[in-house]
Amino acid sequence: MPEPGDSLPPLRETIARHDLRARRSLGQHFLLDLNLTGRIARAAGDLSAGTTVEVGPGPGGLTRALLAHGARHVLAVERDSRCLAALEELAAAYPGRLETVEADALELRLDALGGTPRHVVANLPYNISTQLLVNWLLEVARNPGVADGFTLMFQKEVADRLVARPNTKDYGRLSVLTQWLCQTRVLFNVPKSAFTPPPKIDSSVVQLVPRAKPAYPADPETLQQVTAAAFGQRRKMLRQSLKSLAVDPAALTAAAGVTPTARAETLAVADFCALARALAQMRESRPNA
Repeated sequence: MPEPGDSLPPLRETIARHDLRARRSLGQHFLLDLNLTGRIARAAGDLSAGTTVEVGPGPGGLTRALLAHGARHVLAVERDSRCLAALEELAAAYPGRLETVEADALELRLDALGGTPRHVVANLPYNISTQLLVNWLLEVARNPGVADGFTLMFQKEVADRLVARPNTKDYGRLSVLTQWLCQTRVLFNVPKSAFTPPPKIDSSVVQLVPRAKPAYPADPETLQQVTAAAFGQRRKMLRQSLKSLAVDPAALTAAAGVTPTARAETLAVADFCALARALAQMRESRPNA
């Protein structure tokens, strides 16, 4: 029995017919390898319920794989109006299963994108991938049920930061925020030659599964402030780098049970959360000006 997508022309033909040359200004690098797009779709797991959110579908290579894999409802967010006609053709081949939203994903909240369970599966535009992830993680911190999982393509150097451990060069603010909120692992790497046009470095597919609750209690905004201060001067000791928080670093580190002569890259996620809690308490105890 023929599948719905069997009538679709090859992806390269679709790109040529709609003149969809990738634009570096939009961070576009199209993934045309059907084996790879299929592998990403399978890695995302069961998508037969709820909404699969895809950001930056471009001509629809990964979108085809998601639909063929059985995604019940794919909501594709695409900023580039040139790609809409190609996505409309794909929607016609899978009636009622593909919805396209022309918008900047940075301006959208996850809880406004379809119903739950919600999975985000995407080859993210490189130029906004980190900011998108931070936005989503902060939304997860406020509303843990907003997404059941993320299966995302990043530049390899960003993926390395997501899973980095203390005392490594890749460990930083993004490592702390991601690991605080999610179970995170790199699934596989994708060579730059697999993309059109090829980027300068390889990519990695990463899976993030939000925890039922954060690993340690902390206010997300305060945690962001602490990590920004600490890693903003990562070569300096905390007694110096935390001065930008406008509190006494010695009192802050003592309250958190952290050594003031330590450097940011040596602290575990639990330590940063302890600092965030201590900072919040110090601010609450200040007399009103």
